[in-house]
Amino acid sequence: MTSATHSTLFPQGSGPGQFPAPPQGADAVLDGLDPEQREVATSLRGPVCVLAGAGTGKTRAITHRIAYGVHAGVLQPSSVLAVTFTNRAAGEMRGRLRQLGVSGVQARTFHSAALRQLQYFWPKAVGGSLPRIVDRKIQIVADAAAACRIRLDRNELRDVTAEIEWSKVTQTVPADYPAAAHKSGRDIPRAPAEIAQLYRTYEDLKRERSVIDFEDVLLLTVAILQDRHDISEQVRSQYQHFVVDEYQDVSPLQQRLLELWLGERDNLCVVGDASQTIYSFTGATPDHLLDFRTRHPGATVVKLIRDYRSSPQVVHLANGLLAQATGRAADHRLELISQREAGPEPSYTGYADEPAEAEGAARRIRDLIASGTPAGEIAVLFRTNSQSATYEQALADAGVPYQLRGAERFFERGEVREAGAALRGAARFGANDALLDDAVDLPSQVRAVLSTKGWSSRPPAGSGAVRERWESLAALVRLAEDFARARPESTLTDLVAELDERAAAQHAPTVDGVTLASLHAAKGLEWDAVYLVGVAEGMMPITYARTDEQIEEERRLLYVGVTRARQHLSVSWALSRSPGGRPNRRPSRFLDGLRPGSTGAPARAGQAGTGGIERGTGRPDTPTARRTARTPARCRVCGRTLTEAGEMKLMRCEDCPSDMDEGIYERLRDWRRIQAAELGQPAYCVFTDKTLIAIAETAPDDIGELARIPGVGARKVGRFGAAVLTICAGGDPGGADEED
Repeated sequence: MTSATHSTLFPQGSGPGQFPAPPQGADAVLDGLDPEQREVATSLRGPVCVLAGAGTGKTRAITHRIAYGVHAGVLQPSSVLAVTFTNRAAGEMRGRLRQLGVSGVQARTFHSAALRQLQYFWPKAVGGSLPRIVDRKIQIVADAAAACRIRLDRNELRDVTAEIEWSKVTQTVPADYPAAAHKSGRDIPRAPAEIAQLYRTYEDLKRERSVIDFEDVLLLTVAILQDRHDISEQVRSQYQHFVVDEYQDVSPLQQRLLELWLGERDNLCVVGDASQTIYSFTGATPDHLLDFRTRHPGATVVKLIRDYRSSPQVVHLANGLLAQATGRAADHRLELISQREAGPEPSYTGYADEPAEAEGAARRIRDLIASGTPAGEIAVLFRTNSQSATYEQALADAGVPYQLRGAERFFERGEVREAGAALRGAARFGANDALLDDAVDLPSQVRAVLSTKGWSSRPPAGSGAVRERWESLAALVRLAEDFARARPESTLTDLVAELDERAAAQHAPTVDGVTLASLHAAKGLEWDAVYLVGVAEGMMPITYARTDEQIEEERRLLYVGVTRARQHLSVSWALSRSPGGRPNRRPSRFLDGLRPGSTGAPARAGQAGTGGIERGTGRPDTPTARRTARTPARCRVCGRTLTEAGEMKLMRCEDCPSDMDEGIYERLRDWRRIQAAELGQPAYCVFTDKTLIAIAETAPDDIGELARIPGVGARKVGRFGAAVLTICAGGDPGGADEED
């Protein structure tokens, strides 16, 4: 497993474990970049929007952009703020910049950058010290529920907490929550009015206790920057260039903070892919990415479509998934082009039931490891964490080491521990337990006991913690059914012993093994081999995805899973839940027309996004068109990037041939000597030697052409422009000078 920025096709240094030497000069930073990545790196004039498909090297492009700007003398490291969405990504960006010879750039998450500013300005803006930030808000939510006399179980507490978080990042106040939740079609754990009441009371309790939460860090920073012009100007004077990664996942609150950082400027580079928007349930929206060109009509848009991660076979499937997508994000899809050698075709396998699917995957993984693929370069990806138990057991039975990412181990989950304790107690009391009075066999005993912990014969609606808890308990019920089928005479005591043995076997120390992860947790990672399991209707898309928007997000989630694979990709599904069950499932609709033997709807009409560059053209009367920004200076003779001040004035390298008019140069020197004497100043205060050479080489015909020569400037054009143009035209400058 590696981060998704790794690729063997990118230069990785001179040997194993070694870092490449920092580039010598700005042009060396551009070595090894493809044309589109190079355009990202050299487009230092904002605004810039980078639409980067999966595996196209977006992190490489934006870190080289910063490094190129610094080495070219256009960017000061301390004036750059690069914003990412995880601490891991921010740390990786800082590491890459160090390898490129750049230090001092602030690469942080939105929250980290905001907290740093909040801590610094709080004494000035509010007074005193910043209130304590609560580690976990769920206890305050519980206290709010008690104050409102609303009973919430542990899972409802978690879901209500998530609703409060969503409200805050979408800038929804308690009074507006019911309407906002209805408009967004959210599955909520309680009545909207109750959640609004809990939200309001939660905020009141925080104020009483003088504490703030994670979302308040952003809200308070926004409030200070909005209310205190002096503070916002201080922040803007510090940070003048901004880079935002994963821009498709920005929330309305984060976008507002970014706008306040920017002010009226447009030195902004955003990077994202609308086809990888998979966190809408948290308040993230790709609208800011998709509307970027509307907000910034002068923006340069660069599309990265060269996929350095995945084989052509994997890329073909990924493109096929998006070809049938609908909605706004689909209108901006990018068609990837693999840059790798051909690999094996993705495999598609249907199994009779879920245990058979898990065992089949485990066998194939064991064979793949035996053939030389490291266990750490293999992943099993599923839709929900509740699916992990079956695969944990199958891999353990096959002797394959594994590790869980982004989730607790199955037997470490709170609801599973509670269920185990309840089953253990029922086994101990046996016939004396009233719960078991009507139970006729082992499965019915387990169902009776677990019904007190949240299990029911029908799954709950929605996608929150209640559903996850039910899925875990349902997995235990299915395990009991399988156990009783294999051992008809077994008792509840036998089942508890079996559970203890399984838990002990799966509590071994974490090793470098096969990764088990949900599709959400896999974002930003990649492996040589990926097994996408449970790709059946009801799980992909998930049953509670009902609206067109929710269905399309499920499609994008599968796309993210497919694009995690470099070489080997396996897609599988089960026709029934348990052995002997009715085979009433079918493969996911997303595979229709893609897997062998299937038919499906034709690809959507319309052209997928291709690679390349689109340059914006702001209207002349717009602020975007009027503003200018520094861009790298290039030698007009050889094209090399110029970094020395003298070379930039000449617009050529010192050793490149000059086309200077010697006569003009000598007349300019004579005139400068006279002007300096009259002003009582050194000659270089009129124009430096380099500026005179640049003027003599350019021989400008008008004021505009003269003003564009480095070292001249508006003030000197106003004072000396007429005389200089007269000299360049071969005339006598006497009497042509203009006074201030």
